[in-house]
Amino acid sequence: QRARDAGKIAKLLYDLYSDRVKLVLTGSGSFDIKVEIGRWLVGRGVYFELLPLSYEEFVMWNAQELYKIFTQRLEALKQFLELGKQPSFDDPFRREFEDLLKEYMLYGGFPAIVKEKQTKEDLLKSLVLMYIEKDALGSFGIREIEKFRLLTKYLALSTGSIMEASSACSDVGIDFRTFNSYISILANTYIVRVISPYHTNRLNEIKKAKKLYFYDLGFRNAVLANFTQVENRTDLGAMLENFVLNELASQGYEVKYWRTTGKAEVDFVIQTALGVVPIEVKSSGMPERGFLSFIERYKPKIAVVFTKGFMGLKQIQGTKVAFFPHYFV
Repeated sequence: QRARDAGKIAKLLYDLYSDRVKLVLTGSGSFDIKVEIGRWLVGRGVYFELLPLSYEEFVMWNAQELYKIFTQRLEALKQFLELGKQPSFDDPFRREFEDLLKEYMLYGGFPAIVKEKQTKEDLLKSLVLMYIEKDALGSFGIREIEKFRLLTKYLALSTGSIMEASSACSDVGIDFRTFNSYISILANTYIVRVISPYHTNRLNEIKKAKKLYFYDLGFRNAVLANFTQVENRTDLGAMLENFVLNELASQGYEVKYWRTTGKAEVDFVIQTALGVVPIEVKSSGMPERGFLSFIERYKPKIAVVFTKGFMGLKQIQGTKVAFFPHYFV
């Protein structure tokens, strides 16, 4: 990514030695790889994203004896989402999966961090520092590094909230153009995910406002310098929401959220073979007014609540609603 004329050189090497040499070009940003380098390699390259480990991969790394059981849980969720097939909610290994989830939500899925047993916090803090000082400063030429750092922390604190550009600009001390530039950099370097609202041209539905989450919760915790145990976190709800979003995205779903001008809201909305599916994430308890409003308005065949406590199926206004534990995704 940092090599000058890397795409041009790679094209030359490919054209001359493609029968003997295979090239792997890496970079932390999708823009540099796909545009600056990719424009030289049209029809010659295959692109793929190498993201932090998903929770499924994390389980495979850390608890191979439970991996087969976990994949059966994932398949049951998929069968419900795509076919409406009733899953089994019996889980004798619930405590083990919950303990794994706590570690995953605290330290994230970067392979080097997952493999490390002792100094995870220090490594994550170093990772954040290197990203800001090398990628942000070196690759993107950001001059006001401290404001970039402040915005990243501001976004970490407001994970899962409607993105308010004016408030962010005021608090960080940047203009709107700089805000958009910084968000673009964070998104293109796989630090933050930006999701859009689900709407069907109804007058009272939010259509433009975005919500923002982090690709890796360990990175987010390092930005906040907060490694308090998950069960004691004041931001547990946002962390669980972020976790579920990442796992749905890793399974190939395009994830959106739903909100009305009256502030009725559903955390996530996806499309499956059964149509539109609302998904709510709760740290505990039952879904609130927004979830019920969506069901009343769109009459989906199925819906999902990830929560702690009740597990099973309920019929709500003709919609089959499944209540799963958080790790069941």
